[in-house]
Amino acid sequence: MNTENPVRLLVVDDEPHIADLVATVARYEGWTAVTAGTGEAALAKAAEFVPDIVVLDLMLPGIDGFTVLDKLREAGTAVPVVFLTAKDATADRVAGLTRGGDDYLVKPFSVEELMARLRAVLRRSNGQAREAAKPALLQVGDLTMNEDTREVARGGRPAELTPTEYELLRYLMRRSPSVMTKAQILDHVWEYDFGGRSNVVELVISHLRRKLDDGDEPLIHTVRGVGYVVRQAAR
Repeated sequence: MNTENPVRLLVVDDEPHIADLVATVARYEGWTAVTAGTGEAALAKAAEFVPDIVVLDLMLPGIDGFTVLDKLREAGTAVPVVFLTAKDATADRVAGLTRGGDDYLVKPFSVEELMARLRAVLRRSNGQAREAAKPALLQVGDLTMNEDTREVARGGRPAELTPTEYELLRYLMRRSPSVMTKAQILDHVWEYDFGGRSNVVELVISHLRRKLDDGDEPLIHTVRGVGYVVRQAAR
């Protein structure tokens, strides 16, 4: 177990047995974990504990998980958030990712899969997958990414991306003008088996387009039957 600078995990769920189970497994891996059972308690714990990552239920007494996430972002924290919820409708998944969540796992769930997702989100958030031989500044058209500062801009306009959005865009920019398949993207960005639910790639691509295009010429293109590519359109 890693006891040097352990990961700090906040588990927010109104079912104590679920929160305690996740926290116990995390502690077994050497993490530091605390729990909260309401949205208000989650915000207080987040301010006091300053977690590295949060597992957040959507359906909470008082303020719900979406509101908790909004208040965390309004407070200026970019802490990665993984939703853990019984709500499995596509609209809920879209809402969770659109609101700034980094992943979404539906109950009933496997603790092993949850921990795998948490580790993958942390790797994306910390930028540990950087290849040292590559340049720090990536550019495609007027889209730029500084890998040292993790700043992204389109036409000089900064874009605020979640860790997942950043890593997916970075992967496509590094391989531009090559086309990447959904399977390649899932393998690189998520690093675990999604059980065929590759629509998560489409969701994140959609969020990136909304944040980056803003009326400009699209840079993220869909190649039907193949995958996605970042490049300027042929003139």
